[in-house]
Amino acid sequence: MNELVRIVEALLFLSPEPLTPHELGDAAEVTEGEVVEALARLREHYAEGFRGVVLREVAGGFALATDPVAEGAARRLLARPRTPPLTQAQAECLAAVAYLQPVSRPEIARIRGVASESAVGTLLERGLIEESGRSRFGAILYRTTPLFAKLFGLSGVHDLPDPGRFDPSPEEEGALRDRLLRAGDQRASVGAGHGEGEAGGEAARAGEPARP
Repeated sequence: MNELVRIVEALLFLSPEPLTPHELGDAAEVTEGEVVEALARLREHYAEGFRGVVLREVAGGFALATDPVAEGAARRLLARPRTPPLTQAQAECLAAVAYLQPVSRPEIARIRGVASESAVGTLLERGLIEESGRSRFGAILYRTTPLFAKLFGLSGVHDLPDPGRFDPSPEEEGALRDRLLRAGDQRASVGAGHGEGEAGGEAARAGEPARP
């Protein structure tokens, strides 16, 4: 396949709706004639009777669809209970663990500005994070699991998106700044303590007794 054929194939794979040659050409920045030629190549590649996926012309556009022979198996597969998507709280906790790991639950709560016990517990149950020792104050530390990397298509944490490329709106930026400033103030106040008092404060926020 040449480059344009691969691009058109990728666009059809990504789109939940049929795409017209005009839409495909606009996305690929080529002419409709070039797209029609690419679709002809794909039609040969995905001819019925050779693969589990076929190229169909439907609703005025083109779409990749499963071969009818797979209908029964597909219905049985899709009838299985699905894992619910992450809630916003769970996604925020998972992001904190992914970028700061190993990190404790009290630290996650300080960053988010709200309690995070339930969200962290759910992430543990779903196998996205796991325990990774304890902090010097006795709080459990968490890190992401191989399942997390697999589900998000990462070979390792070094593949995480660069947070420097995040472009929040002014409202989001203000809210994030306030959260981080509060978290920094709280961390500084914890760091100002010494010995038993410091350990006790951290452990209390973790919901655990201080270690002797």
